[in-house]
Amino acid sequence: MFITYDNKKHEKDILEKTSRVELNTISGKGAKNKLIHADNLSTLKTLLDDYSGKVDLIYIDPPFATNGHFKISENRANTISSSNSDAIAYSDILVGDDFLEFLRERLIFLREFLSERGSIYLHIDYKIGHYVKLITDEVFGIKNFRNDITRIKCNPKNFQRKAYGNTKDLILFYSKAENPVWNDPKAPYSDDDIERLFKKVDKDNRKYTTIPLHAPGETANGNTGKEWRGVMPPKGRHWRSDPVILEEWDKQGLIEWSSNSVPRKKIFVDERDGKKMQDIWEFKDPQYPDYPTEKNIDLLKFIVEASSNEGDLVLDCFCGSGTTLVAAQELNRNWIGIDKSEHAIKVAKKKLDSIPDSLFSKVEYEFIKPV
Repeated sequence: MFITYDNKKHEKDILEKTSRVELNTISGKGAKNKLIHADNLSTLKTLLDDYSGKVDLIYIDPPFATNGHFKISENRANTISSSNSDAIAYSDILVGDDFLEFLRERLIFLREFLSERGSIYLHIDYKIGHYVKLITDEVFGIKNFRNDITRIKCNPKNFQRKAYGNTKDLILFYSKAENPVWNDPKAPYSDDDIERLFKKVDKDNRKYTTIPLHAPGETANGNTGKEWRGVMPPKGRHWRSDPVILEEWDKQGLIEWSSNSVPRKKIFVDERDGKKMQDIWEFKDPQYPDYPTEKNIDLLKFIVEASSNEGDLVLDCFCGSGTTLVAAQELNRNWIGIDKSEHAIKVAKKKLDSIPDSLFSKVEYEFIKPV
């Protein structure tokens, strides 16, 4: 399925006819990390020669087709304002077909940057997100679609318009191929979770639950289909582990036998690192941001930890105030950030330069501008 519109270009033309920009390092020459103050499309074309297939994680928070200007007070750098005297941080004036093609051009280049184990997270809002989903399906392949994540961005608001209040936006998550980096992030158990899921208590006052020792599927060969302790797995199922392992668990007191001699494995809450993260996230934005539309640093750290490893390369070509870059730096990843807004670059540099050096996090980066 493809979305069509009047100004849609051929993919080959985008990759071959997009102009390059000549870049010049202002400071930090030779550093792996790069902060680039330039138009991102022409910059991506220039960087592709060196970074094709080498980026492990991309996060982007592009304009949302709001048809508005985002301003920042010259007097208070952390105050977003609509005053005519305030400076424009960036303009979000592309809408409709123009916006969709603007984004598609960049996504096509970003796909070329991704490594075979790479992933991309695209942050967008509910008004345009469903159209963007069609574009990302086309560019990255619907088979590589991983999640449509709902992100709770703020507290409920009492809008007067005839509609439900909006407290969310969307994050579209795709991989380059079938086996991306995935560190299986967990969410902590709440007190309610513990009371509901771990209702049993052992002699040492440790809370636990139990799970079956068998799993679906018969095994024609191997020990997991054989009798253990006089018990056979139910019909159509097999033991989850070899009976030798089951025997060891039983000696350690990790198996609970029911009154009718059915064995189950004990799972202790204090040995679990949390529950599987679902596709509704609550990472609220800063109340007093340094830059318009600035995102929660914990959100970016969560994404970086989930879909990259230490030493991997992270790219954000709409880097704004640099939150992605800070998250990558503090988690010992390499990074590239691009933005054309002078205000964004100033805030990003201030954030990066404020990170204290440590054994694993010495902040070194090339600052680059067009010639």
